[in-house]
Amino acid sequence: MNDSSPPFRSPKEYLGLAVRGFCMGTADIIPGVSSGTMAFILGIYEELILSIRNVGRGEFWQALLRGKFRTACRSIHASFLLAVGSGILFAVLTLSRGLEFMLYHHPVVIWSFFFGLVLASTVVVGKRVSQWTITLFIAVLLGALFAYGIVGLVPLHTPDLSWFLVLSGAIAICATILPGISGAFVLVLLGKYEFILKAINDRDITSIGYVALGAVLGMVLFSQVLSWLLRKYYNLTVAFLTGFMMGSLRKIWPWKIGNSNVIPDIVEGVVPTPEFMTGLGFILCGILIVLIIDRTAKR
Repeated sequence: MNDSSPPFRSPKEYLGLAVRGFCMGTADIIPGVSSGTMAFILGIYEELILSIRNVGRGEFWQALLRGKFRTACRSIHASFLLAVGSGILFAVLTLSRGLEFMLYHHPVVIWSFFFGLVLASTVVVGKRVSQWTITLFIAVLLGALFAYGIVGLVPLHTPDLSWFLVLSGAIAICATILPGISGAFVLVLLGKYEFILKAINDRDITSIGYVALGAVLGMVLFSQVLSWLLRKYYNLTVAFLTGFMMGSLRKIWPWKIGNSNVIPDIVEGVVPTPEFMTGLGFILCGILIVLIIDRTAKR
């Protein structure tokens, strides 16, 4: 990653960036596929992290305070961020209502699909480790135990207060820019996914504003740490994230009674129940989509 000036782009290329942003936005609202992974696949990840990181750098603020707005915008690749951001926003506004409907009326279907996405993503992300060692396997185990424990401690209902919405936005955006972990998935862990989805659909500007404030703060601060971690401890970081995803599967198990996971009744006589077969089918669909994304990345 370097701090070079943004490349010249034609209107057609900016449209392409907006389309990439739409793909990232789609991933943002699905608790399974990381928009960071999507950015990596689509070839804009490094510029995205660089642009966000530079917002927290002195060069940007010095130019801004001196009234050198063109220099400030160029330092953060503002036109790039605007194009990608507009695509993300459009996806969130247009697709969130359908997801809210599915969560309310067909929970087993949607959670089965998400379970398949995350399950396959653990394998795909784990393959990014260049060479596995005992230390890295321990990191996977620690990540899995850490996530499994946190998921068990998360209450069914978390507060809807402003401070918690800001905190949720900050934590979720950190996950969003990480390849492998979905920001929406983190909102599920925090018990705020359905609340924020409803706030978007109801145009609840106040709640959305608190979440957005946390997202901006978290994005600027965490991008500084992320670039350092991936540069210095890439394999260890990815191994821990892989374990974290494994442990987090506890939260999105499709078959639940209240907030408790249960094993589905898969047999009526000798035939699997329709609910089990439907859930299994959507788990396989989720796995297939992630494998297709991974195949695209290799190409």
